[in-house]
Amino acid sequence: MFRGQFSPRGIPKTGSDIMQTIEDSEIIQLFEKRDQRAIRETEQKYGRLGIHMAAGLTGSQQDAEECLNDALMRLWDKIPPEKPENLGGFFMTVCRRLALDRRKAQNREKRGGGRTELAFEELSECIASQERPEEQYDKRALSGAISRFLDTLPAEQRVMFILRYWSCLSVQEIAAECDASDSKVKMTLLRTRNKLKEYLKQEGYL
Repeated sequence: MFRGQFSPRGIPKTGSDIMQTIEDSEIIQLFEKRDQRAIRETEQKYGRLGIHMAAGLTGSQQDAEECLNDALMRLWDKIPPEKPENLGGFFMTVCRRLALDRRKAQNREKRGGGRTELAFEELSECIASQERPEEQYDKRALSGAISRFLDTLPAEQRVMFILRYWSCLSVQEIAAECDASDSKVKMTLLRTRNKLKEYLKQEGYL
């Protein structure tokens, strides 16, 4: 999912590190061969982002790590027969659903300290529906529309979008992760939401 040298803190940036990260298609081939290196490579490539997302939703680092482990095992069970076009999006969808299920089981009134509701409120203009924005967002993500949209974005925009609307990080946290100013993050997110709205219109979702 993350191509080029831009990435959140903790994801390889140097040329030598990038060479060590294999392509999604190669990881999927490892899954299909039942090679356990597939789990290690997926964790190396997407594990930190999965931890951020799960921790933002559960409010617990320990729960987030358990969600990550469970998500990796789910991928092992699902691939094959499934062969996702976007491994990163597929993994993050599985990890996110596990994190939401964990929060629901814990009967907490507000997810992510209220950040999740705020993030979906920002998206409500892009995803018009009589349903709650969160429910509509889940449907769009699962259908692959938002995943396909993310593939059209430059790396920086894609990472900021995911950190905000999947990991539910605050603007300040995203700025720290991406070594950017708060104003740049806000403007990038605004422009990306506008792009998303137009994309969903073209795809027939709005």
